Amino acid sequence: MFQIKERIPLKGYTTFKIGGPARYFFVAKSKEDLKNGILWAKKKKLSFFILGAGSNVLFSDKGFNGLVIKLQNTQYEIRNTNVIAGAGVPLQKLVLEAVKKGLSGLENLAGIPGTLGGAIWGNAGAFGREIGDLVEEVKVLDVRGSKLEVKKLKKEDCKFGYRNSIFKRRKNWIILEATLELKKGNKKEIEEKIKEILKLRKEKQPLELPCAGSVFKNVPIKKVPKKIQEKFNEKIKNGFLPAGVLIEAAGLKGFQIGGAKISEKHANFIVNLGGAYAKDVWKLIQKIKKEVKRKFKINLEEEIKLAGF
Repeated sequence: MFQIKERIPLKGYTTFKIGGPARYFFVAKSKEDLKNGILWAKKKKLSFFILGAGSNVLFSDKGFNGLVIKLQNTQYEIRNTNVIAGAGVPLQKLVLEAVKKGLSGLENLAGIPGTLGGAIWGNAGAFGREIGDLVEEVKVLDVRGSKLEVKKLKKEDCKFGYRNSIFKRRKNWIILEATLELKKGNKKEIEEKIKEILKLRKEKQPLELPCAGSVFKNVPIKKVPKKIQEKFNEKIKNGFLPAGVLIEAAGLKGFQIGGAKISEKHANFIVNLGGAYAKDVWKLIQKIKKEVKRKFKINLEEEIKLAGF
């Protein structure tokens, strides 16, 4: 049933637990639902925002003056070593289902709280592995004009890069479904790897408080001045200087504005201590960028998506 709700608080739909109301809100459980929601927004001349698990987004305190479509197409199937899943499937569901079948490839993504669609959109990754490495095909809904068309993209069409993909540039493409290519592995070894990854996350990340994951992208070495490279040589990993290293070196760990605080456990995380506003987080983001630029001549780039600002 096509049911549009009004003035729905968005903080209940994000891991940050921050955000004002959506003017209109709609849950899409299928491709047809999604099409109906988008056509409704187009007819009303409203902007729309596709929301997955809300794990990598900061909504403004004013909310979103349009239609927020919560994507919940959660069907999936596993065929041999292929996983075919809707964009709304939680990434962790796929990690666990792959283990049951003795399939390897998703272990490093254990503990990432988003959906498959969100992970592909931002080419989510951890510990040296990215979701883009596993993608075989992506189905998208092209929402240009009044005729909404489904298109299939091969891996190379997705233009995956570090926390990047074609989908960040092609705003008219909405991810519907993806096929991942995994490999047969040893079930016990896969389980052990997942335990190890989850243990590392718990040790290094402030998972006990609401947050939106890493706030900034790590910095490619080519964008790091030579003197700074020498200073942080031991911290450079896989050709990147971690943003958290720079934020900590700028003396910002534990810095707080309102109910938002730069985590003392991991400086690239901003946590909600309870009752934080988006404006508090935004001020912290600006403070971090300013200090890192001043001290290290490096421009940090946000990894989280800002909506309604």
